[in-house]
Amino acid sequence: MTAQWLEEIQWTAEGLAPAIAQDAASGRVLMFAWMNREALQKTQATGEAHYWSRSRGKLWHKGEESGHVQKVKSIRIDCDADVILLAIEQAGGIACHTGRESCFFRRLDGGVWVETDQVLKDPREIYK
Repeated sequence: MTAQWLEEIQWTAEGLAPAIAQDAASGRVLMFAWMNREALQKTQATGEAHYWSRSRGKLWHKGEESGHVQKVKSIRIDCDADVILLAIEQAGGIACHTGRESCFFRRLDGGVWVETDQVLKDPREIYK
């Protein structure tokens, strides 16, 4: 039986909803991913972020390979109930697979994308 709170979300035709992970302490947006019902339910039940990988077609537990798990402090939805916001504590301070704190490390500056954040750990050391 599906929890009623899951049915209140406006899922896409593919059964997905966009999810934003935001650092609970600083407020910085760390990453964007997709969630399906199972991912959100596992996130709520375990207190750690789970997402749906569209490219791999499977559920994934954030940090399952890297160890950079996301401890969920709160789960919110927007006014239209079609976007999920996770306030998280990021283990290791790295949310991006590039080894950076945030996936949003490029800023448009005069028509050019400029990398603003340094790599904290070489991805080859994270993903073996």
